[in-house]
Amino acid sequence: MSLPRGNEEDRRCYESRSKRCNRVAVTPANRYTPLDMKQHIAISAIGPDRTGLVHDLTKVISDCGGNISESRMASLGSEFAMVALVGGNWHSLAKLESELARFATESGITLHLQRTEPRAARTEYLPYSIDAVCLDQTGIVSALSGFCAQRGIDIAEVATRTYPAAHTGALMFSVQMIVNVPSKLHLAHLREEFMEFCDSRNLDAILEPVKS
Repeated sequence: MSLPRGNEEDRRCYESRSKRCNRVAVTPANRYTPLDMKQHIAISAIGPDRTGLVHDLTKVISDCGGNISESRMASLGSEFAMVALVGGNWHSLAKLESELARFATESGITLHLQRTEPRAARTEYLPYSIDAVCLDQTGIVSALSGFCAQRGIDIAEVATRTYPAAHTGALMFSVQMIVNVPSKLHLAHLREEFMEFCDSRNLDAILEPVKS
């Protein structure tokens, strides 16, 4: 590119402006726009269970440029359910919202989408796991969640299942929970309260720190 004609001072001014423009053009702060920033969307889907549904659903996400960072999937009776946290830029998630709506109509699933943000680190809580087994009975999850709520313990994950006992065939109930215990709680006292609670409900249970 030729420089403009003029005196030496004009030439130096032009060169100085050109260098400043070039420097600004390559700075990281100006390389990306807000549309390029990673955003997140929470997805919940439920519909008739069939072979290949996981592949079809996750392929839509992948083809749109979305990345699954967290997910839970399970067959519930004759239905299949999925919850997932998907990340991507604004364009990817906008396309994903449109494509998932089309997929839901074609496949007969019920879909809910919600823009969200990843949960920030919570240094005032300690992650613990609860594993409990008992004869199948009504109200176990409600009782466990009530025990946690009364002490300000946050429930992060819950998974339950029923199965027949190996020798007797009696129907058993199993629950696994990930909870966030406030660091201000006295842990030894909490364990004692938890074991008393489990004894009152005939639960065989363990409360222990989550292994990293």
